Amino acid sequence: MTNKNLLLRLAQTSVLVVGDIMLDEFIWGEVRRISPEAPVPIVEAKRRSYAPGGAGNVATNVVSLGGRAYLGGLVGDDNSAQQLRRVLEECGVCGAGLTIDPLRPTTTKTRIIAHSQQMARVDSEIRSPMPSELAESLLAWVDKTLPNAGACVVSDYNKGVIASGFAEAVIQRARRAGKPVIVDPKGAEYAKYRGATLITPNLHELEVAVGREIHNDADLYAAVLLLAETLPDTALLVTRGAQGMSLFQQGRESVHIPTVARNVYDVTGAGDTVVSTLALALGAGAEMEASARLANRAAGIVVGKVGTARVSYEELAEGLD
Repeated sequence: MTNKNLLLRLAQTSVLVVGDIMLDEFIWGEVRRISPEAPVPIVEAKRRSYAPGGAGNVATNVVSLGGRAYLGGLVGDDNSAQQLRRVLEECGVCGAGLTIDPLRPTTTKTRIIAHSQQMARVDSEIRSPMPSELAESLLAWVDKTLPNAGACVVSDYNKGVIASGFAEAVIQRARRAGKPVIVDPKGAEYAKYRGATLITPNLHELEVAVGREIHNDADLYAAVLLLAETLPDTALLVTRGAQGMSLFQQGRESVHIPTVARNVYDVTGAGDTVVSTLALALGAGAEMEASARLANRAAGIVVGKVGTARVSYEELAEGLD
C-alpha cells in the first residue's frame, strides 16, 4: 500500500478509544516580576484554553487525521467534565462512552505557561480503580461500539480505568471481533495487556516494566526479550525520543526508525499522536512497519508545536511528500 493510498484510507477508518480521559487546561501569561512573598515568578494570566488530554487527546488526534473516534472513560460530575464535553464536541469526537463517577473529579492538568515556557503544573485527580458497576457500564459501551470500529486503543495513564480485569476484558472483546488493539502502557503490570496487537512504551516506561535501566541497544534488546515472556504474541514499538523508534515483532528482525523531527518545542501529547496514527493505519489495513513509520512522521510534526497539539491530515500528507 502506497503512502497516498494509506492516507486516503485513514479518513475511512474509525477507532474506539477507551482509557484515562483528562482535561488539559492552559493558563497563558507573562512574567514581569518576582513575588515578594517567595522567590518565584508572578505570572500575569492573559487567557485560558482547554483541550482533551490522555485518552481524549488520542481521540482528537484520530479526528484531526481524518478518522472517526469513539471515546470511553470516566469523568466527574463537575465543571471540568462540562468543559471537557464541550471541547470534545468542538473537536468532533463522539463522547457517548463518557461515564460519570460522582465520587471523583474529572482528571485535570493545569499548565501555567509564560513566554512559551511551562512554569508549573497543577493536577486534580483520584487514581483509585473504578467501581465494578462503572466497569460493567463501560464494557457494555465497548460491546455496542466495537462493530463500528476498525481498531481499538487502550490508553492507560494509571488513573484508575485500565485496571487488570477491565483491560483484559476489552482486549479479549476486540480480538474476538477481529480488531487490532494498540496499548499505550503505564506502570509495571504488563500482564494485563496480554493479547494486545501492539504496545507502545517509551524508554522510561520500558525500564519500569522490566525493572532495569536501559543505556544502549544491547540493554534495549534484553529488555524486549524479557517483556516478550509476558507478552509472547505482542509487537512492541519503543519510542526513544531523539533516537526515533524501534519496532520489535515476533519472528522478524527489529526495525529502527530514525526521528524526522526538525525542531522540538514540546513533547506533550506526542505519545498520543503516535498511538492514534498507529490505530488508524492498522485499522485501515496497513502493515505494522508502514504504520510505525507513519506514526514516526506524525510525532515529528507534533513535537514542533507548543501545548497538547494535534497533527492534521494535511500536515501529515505534506510531511510525507
